[in-house]
Amino acid sequence: MKTYLAFAALILIVSLCRAGSVFVMESGKADVKVWVCQYKSEADLCVYVADYKSEAKRRDHVWYFADYKSQADFTMKVVPYKSQANLKVYYVQYRSQAGWRKSHPWVGRLQ
Repeated sequence: MKTYLAFAALILIVSLCRAGSVFVMESGKADVKVWVCQYKSEADLCVYVADYKSEAKRRDHVWYFADYKSQADFTMKVVPYKSQANLKVYYVQYRSQAGWRKSHPWVGRLQ
């Protein structure tokens, strides 16, 4: 029974972290804490911001920012210090520049 509950909890967590649309939280507990890098070389993930939600589905590196938490696939909080972050991101201008720069525990969890 414990194994079944642990498996169900894992499925729930993974399904909550399927990216597509992101909601930025100012307070409260977010799914991921993000630090925005000034330089591409510091980042774990280079992110392209999409104009439409459909562009971002099933992609870690393409995000669409939702207006409401209920519309988002996962929530994030921007933190002021690099040491507080689960994920370091750098925003790119072109979709072709986006993607993971390093091996990271979050690879595949944001898609």
